[in-house]
Amino acid sequence: MHIEELQERIIDFRNERDWAQYHNPKDLAISLSLEAAELLEIFQWKNGAEVEALKDDTESLERTKEELGDILIYALTLVHEFNFDPSEVILGKIAINAKKYPVERAKGKADKYTVY
Repeated sequence: MHIEELQERIIDFRNERDWAQYHNPKDLAISLSLEAAELLEIFQWKNGAEVEALKDDTESLERTKEELGDILIYALTLVHEFNFDPSEVILGKIAINAKKYPVERAKGKADKYTVY
C-alpha cells in the first residue's frame, strides 16, 4: 500500500469517529511528541545488549510496533492538516539532509552537520 493510501485510511478512520475536531496542528504535534516519549520508555535504562534482546521478545516487539503505529498515524494526520504530500515531505527532507551530510564527510560518523 502506498503512503497516500495509508494516509487516506487514517483520515477515513478519524472522520468516521468525528475526531477531526480534536486534530488541530497543535494537538497533533503534542500527541506525536507524547507517543514518541512512550516509545522511548521501552528503551529507557537499557544498555545496548538489552535493547538488542528486545528484538527477540514478542511483548516488546508488539509494544514497539504499537507506539510506532501511533507516531506514524499522528505524523500522517499532521501532514494531512497542512495539505502536504507525504512523499514530497519525506523526499524533500532527504534532499536537505543529503546537503547537510555529504557522504564523503559524514559516512560512518554521527556528528551533527555543523561539525562539517
